[in-house]
Amino acid sequence: MPGIAIINEKPISLIETREILEKIEKRDKVLSAKATKAKEYINKISKKTDIKELQAKLEKLEVARLKPRHIIKLIDIHPKDMDSLKTIISGENITLKQEDLKKVLECLK
Repeated sequence: MPGIAIINEKPISLIETREILEKIEKRDKVLSAKATKAKEYINKISKKTDIKELQAKLEKLEVARLKPRHIIKLIDIHPKDMDSLKTIISGENITLKQEDLKKVLECLK
């Protein structure tokens, strides 16, 4: 039995996930039970934002320790205040300077 090889690994946002699920639904006419639940969940919690624009803004900040997966997580959760941002960042096991946190928060507003 051959193993599965990961060719490419790229984080995607919830909105991008919803778009992928919609394409699958158009193609297959019906989603699986898990995919349907995932789509319903995404519809409840995600906001309609221009992800590519926001992602580009966050990448332009050039915060050294902020990786693409962190940026996607920040876009999905979209923290409104400094405490929420610090909580999200602390869960990722990275530390950012106070001025970097302020830049990120301003970009997300």
